[in-house]
Amino acid sequence: MPTGRAYGNQIMKMCEAFADFGVDVELVHLEEPESDKAEIFEYFGAKRNFSTRPVRIFNFFKLEKYIGKSSFYLRSFIFLFKLAFLKMDKNSFIYTRQAEIVWLMKLKGLTVCYECHDGISNKKFLLLNLLEKVDFIVVTNNYIKKDFIKNGFRENKILVAPNGVDLDNFNIDISRDDAIKILNLGDKKILLYTGNFMTKGVDKGMDEILKAMVLLKNPDLIFLAVGGNSEEIVFYEQMAKNVGADNVFFLPRQTQKELALFQKAADILLMPFPKKAHYEYFMSPLKMFEYMASKRPIIASDLSSIKEILNDCNALLVKEGSPEDLATGIKKILGDKQFANALAEQAFFDVQKYTWQKRAENILKFLKT
Repeated sequence: MPTGRAYGNQIMKMCEAFADFGVDVELVHLEEPESDKAEIFEYFGAKRNFSTRPVRIFNFFKLEKYIGKSSFYLRSFIFLFKLAFLKMDKNSFIYTRQAEIVWLMKLKGLTVCYECHDGISNKKFLLLNLLEKVDFIVVTNNYIKKDFIKNGFRENKILVAPNGVDLDNFNIDISRDDAIKILNLGDKKILLYTGNFMTKGVDKGMDEILKAMVLLKNPDLIFLAVGGNSEEIVFYEQMAKNVGADNVFFLPRQTQKELALFQKAADILLMPFPKKAHYEYFMSPLKMFEYMASKRPIIASDLSSIKEILNDCNALLVKEGSPEDLATGIKKILGDKQFANALAEQAFFDVQKYTWQKRAENILKFLKT
Protein backbone atom coordinates (compact mmCIF):
# COMPACT_ATOMS: atom_id res chain seq x y z
CA MET A 1 0.00 0.00 0.00
CA PRO A 2 -0.59 2.37 -1.64
CA THR A 3 -1.50 0.30 -4.70
CA GLY A 4 -3.38 0.93 -7.93
CA ARG A 5 -5.09 -2.44 -7.60
CA ALA A 6 -8.77 -2.56 -6.65
CA TYR A 7 -8.07 -4.30 -3.34
CA GLY A 8 -6.27 -1.20 -2.06
CA ASN A 9 -9.33 0.99 -2.53
CA GLN A 10 -11.57 -1.70 -1.04
CA ILE A 11 -9.41 -1.92 2.10
CA MET A 12 -9.32 1.85 2.59
CA LYS A 13 -13.08 2.21 2.09
CA MET A 14 -13.78 -0.51 4.65
CA CYS A 15 -11.44 1.13 7.17
CA GLU A 16 -13.30 4.42 6.63
CA ALA A 17 -16.69 2.76 7.01
CA PHE A 18 -15.77 0.85 10.17
CA ALA A 19 -14.39 4.08 11.67
CA ASP A 20 -17.62 5.92 10.77
CA PHE A 21 -19.40 3.52 13.16
CA GLY A 22 -17.09 4.48 16.00
CA VAL A 23 -14.63 1.60 15.68
CA ASP A 24 -11.02 2.48 16.58
CA VAL A 25 -9.33 1.34 13.34
CA GLU A 26 -5.64 0.97 12.66
CA LEU A 27 -4.54 -0.26 9.22
CA VAL A 28 -1.28 -2.22 9.45
CA HIS A 29 0.16 -2.46 5.95
CA LEU A 30 3.33 -3.31 4.09
CA GLU A 31 5.24 -0.40 2.57
CA GLU A 32 8.46 -0.43 0.58
CA PRO A 33 10.82 2.40 1.69
CA GLU A 34 11.61 3.35 -1.93
CA SER A 35 7.95 3.88 -2.79
CA ASP A 36 7.45 7.02 -4.88
CA LYS A 37 3.68 6.97 -4.49
CA ALA A 38 1.76 9.61 -2.62
CA GLU A 39 0.98 9.46 1.08
CA ILE A 40 -1.66 6.77 1.57
CA PHE A 41 -4.67 8.97 2.48
CA GLU A 42 -3.84 11.38 -0.32
CA TYR A 43 -3.35 8.54 -2.81
CA PHE A 44 -6.80 7.06 -2.17
CA GLY A 45 -8.57 10.33 -1.37
CA ALA A 46 -9.58 8.75 1.92
CA LYS A 47 -10.98 10.32 5.06
CA ARG A 48 -8.48 10.56 7.91
CA ASN A 49 -10.79 8.97 10.44
CA PHE A 50 -8.50 6.00 11.14
CA SER A 51 -4.78 5.49 11.71
CA THR A 52 -2.18 3.56 9.72
CA ARG A 53 0.95 1.69 10.76
CA PRO A 54 3.27 1.03 7.79
CA VAL A 55 5.61 -1.94 8.10
CA ARG A 56 8.62 -1.14 5.96
CA ILE A 57 10.72 -3.81 4.28
CA PHE A 58 13.19 -4.03 1.42
CA ASN A 59 11.60 -3.84 -2.04
CA PHE A 60 12.13 -7.45 -3.10
CA PHE A 61 10.46 -6.77 -6.44
CA LYS A 62 13.77 -5.21 -7.46
CA LEU A 63 15.09 -8.78 -7.48
CA GLU A 64 12.21 -10.23 -9.51
CA LYS A 65 14.21 -10.50 -12.73
CA TYR A 66 16.80 -12.57 -10.88
CA ILE A 67 14.70 -14.79 -8.58
CA GLY A 68 11.25 -14.66 -10.18
CA LYS A 69 8.22 -15.38 -7.98
CA SER A 70 10.51 -15.94 -5.01
CA SER A 71 10.61 -12.15 -4.67
CA PHE A 72 6.89 -12.18 -3.79
CA TYR A 73 7.25 -15.01 -1.27
CA LEU A 74 10.27 -13.36 0.38
CA ARG A 75 8.32 -10.13 0.68
CA SER A 76 5.33 -11.90 2.25
CA PHE A 77 7.51 -13.91 4.65
CA ILE A 78 9.42 -10.86 5.92
CA PHE A 79 6.15 -8.97 6.41
CA LEU A 80 4.73 -11.88 8.41
CA PHE A 81 7.95 -12.14 10.43
CA LYS A 82 7.76 -8.44 11.35
CA LEU A 83 4.08 -8.77 12.28
CA ALA A 84 5.03 -11.52 14.74
CA PHE A 85 6.98 -8.97 16.79
CA LEU A 86 4.55 -6.09 16.40
CA LYS A 87 3.09 -4.96 19.73
CA MET A 88 -0.69 -5.24 19.86
CA ASP A 89 -3.19 -4.77 22.65
CA LYS A 90 -4.47 -8.14 23.87
CA ASN A 91 -8.03 -6.94 23.24
CA SER A 92 -7.36 -6.11 19.60
CA PHE A 93 -9.74 -7.57 17.02
CA ILE A 94 -7.92 -8.56 13.83
CA TYR A 95 -9.63 -8.23 10.45
CA THR A 96 -7.55 -9.50 7.51
CA ARG A 97 -7.68 -10.76 3.94
CA GLN A 98 -4.59 -12.98 4.40
CA ALA A 99 -4.91 -16.52 5.77
CA GLU A 100 -1.34 -16.65 7.10
CA ILE A 101 -2.09 -13.59 9.25
CA VAL A 102 -5.11 -15.43 10.68
CA TRP A 103 -2.79 -18.26 11.75
CA LEU A 104 -0.23 -15.87 13.27
CA MET A 105 -2.75 -13.78 15.18
CA LYS A 106 -4.51 -16.85 16.58
CA LEU A 107 -1.09 -17.93 17.92
CA LYS A 108 -1.08 -14.57 19.72
CA GLY A 109 -4.49 -15.41 21.22
CA LEU A 110 -6.41 -12.67 19.39
CA THR A 111 -9.90 -12.76 17.90
CA VAL A 112 -9.68 -12.86 14.10
CA CYS A 113 -12.03 -12.40 11.15
CA TYR A 114 -10.89 -13.55 7.71
CA GLU A 115 -12.35 -11.85 4.62
CA CYS A 116 -12.16 -14.09 1.56
CA HIS A 117 -12.47 -12.96 -2.07
CA ASP A 118 -11.68 -16.37 -3.55
CA GLY A 119 -12.52 -20.01 -3.04
CA ILE A 120 -10.47 -22.49 -1.09
CA SER A 121 -10.45 -25.47 -3.46
CA ASN A 122 -7.21 -24.60 -5.26
CA LYS A 123 -5.23 -24.25 -2.03
CA LYS A 124 -7.37 -26.45 0.18
CA PHE A 125 -4.74 -28.13 2.37
CA LEU A 126 -2.91 -24.89 3.17
CA LEU A 127 -6.04 -22.86 3.91
CA LEU A 128 -7.69 -25.53 6.02
CA ASN A 129 -4.65 -25.51 8.28
CA LEU A 130 -4.15 -21.74 8.38
CA LEU A 131 -7.84 -21.06 9.05
CA GLU A 132 -8.47 -23.93 11.45
CA LYS A 133 -9.01 -21.64 14.47
CA VAL A 134 -10.48 -18.57 12.75
CA ASP A 135 -13.37 -16.96 14.65
CA PHE A 136 -15.34 -15.39 11.79
CA ILE A 137 -15.30 -15.52 7.98
CA VAL A 138 -16.67 -12.86 5.62
CA VAL A 139 -17.05 -13.82 1.94
CA THR A 140 -18.13 -11.79 -1.06
CA ASN A 141 -20.64 -14.18 -2.63
CA ASN A 142 -22.70 -17.29 -1.92
CA TYR A 143 -20.55 -19.69 -3.95
CA ILE A 144 -17.56 -18.97 -1.70
CA LYS A 145 -19.73 -19.52 1.40
CA LYS A 146 -20.84 -22.91 0.08
CA ASP A 147 -17.18 -23.75 -0.61
CA PHE A 148 -16.29 -23.09 3.03
CA ILE A 149 -19.28 -25.04 4.38
CA LYS A 150 -18.41 -27.98 2.13
CA ASN A 151 -14.97 -28.00 3.73
CA GLY A 152 -16.24 -28.17 7.30
CA PHE A 153 -16.63 -24.54 8.38
CA ARG A 154 -19.73 -23.67 10.40
CA GLU A 155 -22.40 -21.78 8.46
CA ASN A 156 -23.26 -19.49 11.38
CA LYS A 157 -19.69 -18.17 11.39
CA ILE A 158 -19.77 -17.15 7.71
CA LEU A 159 -21.30 -13.91 6.38
CA VAL A 160 -21.90 -13.10 2.72
CA ALA A 161 -21.06 -9.43 2.16
CA PRO A 162 -20.63 -8.36 -1.49
CA ASN A 163 -18.33 -5.45 -2.22
CA GLY A 164 -19.69 -1.92 -2.31
CA VAL A 165 -19.38 1.63 -3.56
CA ASP A 166 -19.06 5.19 -2.34
CA LEU A 167 -22.14 6.82 -3.85
CA ASP A 168 -20.75 10.29 -3.21
CA ASN A 169 -17.82 9.49 -5.50
CA PHE A 170 -19.76 8.05 -8.43
CA ASN A 171 -23.22 9.64 -8.32
CA ILE A 172 -21.85 13.04 -9.27
CA ASP A 173 -24.19 15.80 -10.43
CA ILE A 174 -23.06 16.31 -14.02
CA SER A 175 -24.68 15.67 -17.39
CA ARG A 176 -23.21 13.41 -20.04
CA ASP A 177 -22.58 16.38 -22.34
CA ASP A 178 -20.76 18.36 -19.65
CA ALA A 179 -18.61 15.35 -18.73
CA ILE A 180 -17.69 14.87 -22.38
CA LYS A 181 -16.70 18.54 -22.69
CA ILE A 182 -14.48 18.36 -19.61
CA LEU A 183 -12.76 15.22 -20.93
CA ASN A 184 -12.64 16.54 -24.50
CA LEU A 185 -14.09 13.33 -25.95
CA GLY A 186 -15.84 14.75 -29.01
CA ASP A 187 -19.35 13.96 -30.20
CA LYS A 188 -19.29 10.16 -30.68
CA LYS A 189 -21.15 7.51 -28.71
CA ILE A 190 -18.90 6.07 -26.01
CA LEU A 191 -18.45 2.50 -24.80
CA LEU A 192 -16.45 2.38 -21.57
CA TYR A 193 -14.54 -0.23 -19.60
CA THR A 194 -12.80 0.75 -16.35
CA GLY A 195 -10.35 -1.08 -14.12
CA ASN A 196 -7.41 -3.42 -14.63
CA PHE A 197 -7.28 -4.95 -18.09
CA MET A 198 -6.06 -8.31 -16.73
CA THR A 199 -6.21 -10.27 -13.49
CA LYS A 200 -3.29 -12.63 -12.84
CA GLY A 201 -2.36 -12.29 -16.50
CA VAL A 202 -5.82 -13.36 -17.70
CA ASP A 203 -7.84 -11.17 -20.08
CA LYS A 204 -11.03 -9.68 -18.58
CA GLY A 205 -13.06 -9.53 -21.81
CA MET A 206 -11.17 -6.82 -23.68
CA ASP A 207 -10.62 -9.10 -26.67
CA GLU A 208 -14.40 -9.57 -27.00
CA ILE A 209 -14.97 -5.83 -26.95
CA LEU A 210 -12.40 -5.27 -29.70
CA LYS A 211 -13.96 -8.00 -31.86
CA ALA A 212 -17.41 -6.52 -31.21
CA MET A 213 -16.13 -3.13 -32.40
CA VAL A 214 -15.05 -4.78 -35.66
CA LEU A 215 -18.48 -6.38 -36.06
CA LEU A 216 -20.28 -3.09 -35.36
CA LYS A 217 -18.33 -1.09 -37.95
CA ASN A 218 -19.82 2.09 -36.56
CA PRO A 219 -17.69 5.21 -37.22
CA ASP A 220 -19.80 7.16 -34.70
CA LEU A 221 -18.80 4.85 -31.86
CA ILE A 222 -15.62 4.81 -29.78
CA PHE A 223 -14.39 2.42 -27.10
CA LEU A 224 -12.43 3.70 -24.10
CA ALA A 225 -10.62 1.35 -21.72
CA VAL A 226 -9.44 3.18 -18.60
CA GLY A 227 -7.21 1.62 -15.97
CA GLY A 228 -4.42 -0.39 -17.57
CA ASN A 229 -0.74 -0.39 -16.71
CA SER A 230 1.83 0.47 -19.39
CA GLU A 231 2.41 -3.16 -20.42
CA GLU A 232 -1.31 -3.86 -20.74
CA ILE A 233 -1.86 -0.74 -22.82
CA VAL A 234 0.87 -1.73 -25.28
CA PHE A 235 -0.50 -5.29 -25.44
CA TYR A 236 -4.06 -4.24 -26.23
CA GLU A 237 -3.06 -1.54 -28.66
CA GLN A 238 -1.32 -4.26 -30.63
CA MET A 239 -4.33 -6.58 -30.29
CA ALA A 240 -6.60 -3.83 -31.65
CA LYS A 241 -4.36 -3.50 -34.70
CA ASN A 242 -4.30 -7.26 -35.19
CA VAL A 243 -8.10 -7.63 -35.20
CA GLY A 244 -8.68 -4.41 -37.13
CA ALA A 245 -10.54 -2.50 -34.41
CA ASP A 246 -10.71 1.25 -35.01
CA ASN A 247 -11.74 4.08 -32.66
CA VAL A 248 -10.39 2.32 -29.58
CA PHE A 249 -8.33 4.07 -26.90
CA PHE A 250 -6.49 2.70 -23.87
CA LEU A 251 -5.79 4.95 -20.91
CA PRO A 252 -3.85 4.45 -17.66
CA ARG A 253 -5.28 4.31 -14.15
CA GLN A 254 -7.25 7.33 -12.98
CA THR A 255 -8.35 8.68 -9.63
CA GLN A 256 -11.81 7.84 -8.32
CA LYS A 257 -13.03 11.32 -9.26
CA GLU A 258 -11.70 10.96 -12.80
CA LEU A 259 -13.26 7.50 -13.16
CA ALA A 260 -16.62 8.91 -12.10
CA LEU A 261 -16.33 11.58 -14.78
CA PHE A 262 -15.52 9.03 -17.49
CA GLN A 263 -18.52 6.93 -16.45
CA LYS A 264 -20.83 9.94 -16.63
CA ALA A 265 -19.53 10.59 -20.17
CA ALA A 266 -20.30 7.04 -21.32
CA ASP A 267 -23.33 5.78 -23.20
CA ILE A 268 -22.74 2.14 -22.18
CA LEU A 269 -20.57 0.59 -19.45
CA LEU A 270 -19.05 -2.77 -20.38
CA MET A 271 -18.20 -5.74 -18.18
CA PRO A 272 -17.86 -8.80 -20.50
CA PHE A 273 -15.92 -11.10 -18.18
CA PRO A 274 -14.85 -14.50 -19.61
CA LYS A 275 -16.09 -17.90 -18.45
CA LYS A 276 -13.12 -18.66 -16.19
CA ALA A 277 -13.41 -20.05 -12.65
CA HIS A 278 -12.39 -16.79 -10.92
CA TYR A 279 -14.91 -14.70 -12.85
CA GLU A 280 -17.75 -17.22 -12.88
CA TYR A 281 -17.69 -18.21 -9.21
CA PHE A 282 -15.60 -15.97 -6.96
CA MET A 283 -15.54 -12.33 -7.98
CA SER A 284 -17.50 -9.37 -6.62
CA PRO A 285 -16.03 -6.64 -8.84
CA LEU A 286 -15.86 -3.08 -7.54
CA LYS A 287 -16.50 -1.77 -11.04
CA MET A 288 -19.94 -3.41 -11.06
CA PHE A 289 -21.13 -1.31 -8.10
CA GLU A 290 -19.38 1.80 -9.45
CA TYR A 291 -21.15 1.28 -12.78
CA MET A 292 -24.51 0.89 -11.05
CA ALA A 293 -23.98 4.13 -9.13
CA SER A 294 -23.24 6.12 -12.29
CA LYS A 295 -26.76 5.86 -13.77
CA ARG A 296 -25.51 4.54 -17.09
CA PRO A 297 -26.71 1.27 -18.74
CA ILE A 298 -24.53 -1.80 -18.15
CA ILE A 299 -23.76 -4.76 -20.40
CA ALA A 300 -22.24 -7.71 -18.51
CA SER A 301 -21.53 -11.40 -18.98
CA ASP A 302 -24.22 -13.88 -17.98
CA LEU A 303 -22.15 -15.44 -15.16
CA SER A 304 -23.38 -16.80 -11.83
CA SER A 305 -21.22 -14.40 -9.77
CA ILE A 306 -22.57 -11.42 -11.71
CA LYS A 307 -26.17 -12.60 -11.37
CA GLU A 308 -25.98 -12.40 -7.58
CA ILE A 309 -26.23 -8.61 -8.13
CA LEU A 310 -27.26 -7.94 -11.74
CA ASN A 311 -30.33 -9.26 -13.54
CA ASP A 312 -32.47 -8.59 -16.62
CA CYS A 313 -34.06 -5.57 -14.93
CA ASN A 314 -30.88 -3.64 -14.08
CA ALA A 315 -28.45 -4.72 -16.83
CA LEU A 316 -28.28 -6.37 -20.22
CA LEU A 317 -26.69 -9.79 -19.69
CA VAL A 318 -25.04 -11.38 -22.73
CA LYS A 319 -23.45 -14.75 -23.41
CA GLU A 320 -19.86 -14.82 -22.21
CA GLY A 321 -17.17 -15.25 -24.87
CA SER A 322 -19.46 -14.06 -27.68
CA PRO A 323 -18.47 -10.83 -29.50
CA GLU A 324 -21.61 -11.33 -31.60
CA ASP A 325 -23.91 -11.22 -28.57
CA LEU A 326 -21.99 -8.26 -27.18
CA ALA A 327 -22.34 -6.35 -30.47
CA THR A 328 -26.09 -7.14 -30.58
CA GLY A 329 -26.48 -5.89 -27.00
CA ILE A 330 -24.66 -2.65 -27.79
CA LYS A 331 -26.95 -2.05 -30.78
CA LYS A 332 -30.02 -2.72 -28.66
CA ILE A 333 -29.10 -0.21 -25.96
CA LEU A 334 -27.97 2.48 -28.42
CA GLY A 335 -31.18 2.02 -30.40
CA ASP A 336 -33.63 2.05 -27.49
CA LYS A 337 -33.15 5.01 -25.16
CA GLN A 338 -36.18 4.13 -23.02
CA PHE A 339 -34.82 0.61 -22.42
CA ALA A 340 -31.35 1.97 -21.64
CA ASN A 341 -32.72 4.49 -19.13
CA ALA A 342 -34.86 1.85 -17.42
CA LEU A 343 -31.83 -0.40 -16.88
CA ALA A 344 -29.76 2.48 -15.53
CA GLU A 345 -32.47 3.69 -13.15
CA GLN A 346 -33.09 0.22 -11.74
CA ALA A 347 -29.36 -0.39 -11.26
CA PHE A 348 -29.05 2.87 -9.33
CA PHE A 349 -32.01 1.95 -7.16
CA ASP A 350 -30.54 -1.50 -6.46
CA VAL A 351 -27.04 -0.25 -5.60
CA GLN A 352 -28.37 1.75 -2.64
CA LYS A 353 -28.04 -1.39 -0.50
CA TYR A 354 -24.42 -1.94 -1.54
CA THR A 355 -22.65 1.04 0.00
CA TRP A 356 -19.48 0.62 2.06
CA GLN A 357 -21.38 1.95 5.09
CA LYS A 358 -24.10 -0.69 4.81
CA ARG A 359 -21.49 -3.38 4.25
CA ALA A 360 -19.56 -2.30 7.36
CA GLU A 361 -22.79 -2.15 9.39
CA ASN A 362 -23.73 -5.71 8.38
CA ILE A 363 -20.26 -7.01 9.20
CA LEU A 364 -20.16 -5.31 12.61
CA LYS A 365 -23.56 -6.81 13.51
CA PHE A 366 -22.27 -10.22 12.44
CA LEU A 367 -19.10 -9.91 14.52
CA LYS A 368 -21.18 -9.22 17.64
CA THR A 369 -23.06 -12.52 17.35
